[in-house]
Amino acid sequence: MRNQKHCNFSYAGLKNQVRLAIESQKINENAPMSLASAEDRQMRADIAASFQRVAILHLEDRCRRAIDWARKIDPTVSCLVVSGGVASNNVVRTKLGAVTKEHGLQLICPPPRLCTDNGVMVAWAGIEHLRLGIFDPPPHLDEPADAWLDLRPRWQLGEIYAEGVSKARSLKSSGGIPSLTAQVQTLLRKTQ
Repeated sequence: MRNQKHCNFSYAGLKNQVRLAIESQKINENAPMSLASAEDRQMRADIAASFQRVAILHLEDRCRRAIDWARKIDPTVSCLVVSGGVASNNVVRTKLGAVTKEHGLQLICPPPRLCTDNGVMVAWAGIEHLRLGIFDPPPHLDEPADAWLDLRPRWQLGEIYAEGVSKARSLKSSGGIPSLTAQVQTLLRKTQ
């Protein structure tokens, strides 16, 4: 995904490369570490370290793009918030701290004990929608239990970074559900 100029993340290719590395080294991933040879343990450690390195490089790259994109919308952006399980990783915190420093931003991470559940991020996005008045009213008390709900398994928080992306990847041309950012921008335009 490195050549795709948007802010989306995907580790599918990286996971596939890890699988191929494990298969090529003939590592028995089902064998516990306590029964593995020293050579096998070293190989596992090398693959894990390589995975972390490449995963974090991808994260750094996407965060740089997201910062550039956010600053085009609002030049006063002053911080990057990292939460969820990934924010528990000290290397991620250190590397993203360097990225934010490059851009003159502050990195904000909750304490690691609060970084274990992505439900917090979903709730936060919901609060931001509610705060901006972007919500559906709650169901009536007499609404049937099997009423239709608009569920969004992939709720984008930002528009796709447009530079270098074909029209086919645009939410506007695909008819997809507008992102939180698009909804906020529309709301702000209406109030101006």
